[in-house]
Amino acid sequence: MEPGISNQSFIFSYTDFTLLGFPGISRWRPLLAIPFFSVYLVILGGNSLIIHLIYTEKTLNSPMYLLISVLFSISITISTAILPKFLLDLLFQLNQVSLTGCLLQMFSIYFMSICESSVILLMSLDRYVAICRPLRYHNIMTKRFLISLTVIVIIRNCLFICPLVALTSMVHFCRSNIILHFACENMALLSLGCGDTTKPQIAGLIVRILVNGLDVGLLLLSYSTILYTAMKTVTGKSRHKALNTCGTHLLVAMVLYVNGLASSIVLRMDTILSTDVKNLFTALYLIAPASLYPFIYGLRVSDIKKSLVKYWKK
Repeated sequence: MEPGISNQSFIFSYTDFTLLGFPGISRWRPLLAIPFFSVYLVILGGNSLIIHLIYTEKTLNSPMYLLISVLFSISITISTAILPKFLLDLLFQLNQVSLTGCLLQMFSIYFMSICESSVILLMSLDRYVAICRPLRYHNIMTKRFLISLTVIVIIRNCLFICPLVALTSMVHFCRSNIILHFACENMALLSLGCGDTTKPQIAGLIVRILVNGLDVGLLLLSYSTILYTAMKTVTGKSRHKALNTCGTHLLVAMVLYVNGLASSIVLRMDTILSTDVKNLFTALYLIAPASLYPFIYGLRVSDIKKSLVKYWKK
């Protein structure tokens, strides 16, 4: 029997895999590491700096900024689940991964990605209470309430992602052990499976529709109510500040969801686009938002911008 292959009832399944990354430009692998490493530094530096400011500046000690810091922490986690391993693959061709390692990476990416969506939804709830129920804001958005919401989000996301990973782990991977991707993406892994892979494919679709679909629907409802209330009852500078903050959150949501939608469409265009193009879109979906968040919030949110200026003047 070959190494990395198990044999049960005459059905074998690979237990070690090779991540192929970008096969069309394999000879440029070391050069390809430069932009990815640069983006990773931007993600680590930019997100960590704003997290530091939120926890050290008294002016940023509010539920909205705490949620922003959670969003930035998730961005760092997603990037760290992908980029260090990918950079090692590019520079030293360390592109081997076990099935267990692959499933763990898949869980990390999917779980943290829908946590990202959940936090953006919680941020819209925070703005809804601040603008539509201003007199009750501090009574509602307490630390205990935020912790309760966080626990609910974690449980919800685990209930969706754990079955998806479990169903994928039950597949017999006997077609090949070459993953045409730079990370353990569910569809790329299932393409190596023998027999019926309908259940994990349907599970992945359900996760996207129920989690992202529900989050987007509630997000639109929340901001529609906020816009109606702001135009009807809030005036002057308060209205401008409220709409500016909500506009920033909506911009972040658009970066995440539009990017994710484009990636989902591209991944299903097997006969039209090359593996390199599909992988590039996946990379943009997973990495681009994390690199853009510090710039969006740093430039558009006045309190964060002031804190950044104050920090650099020290």
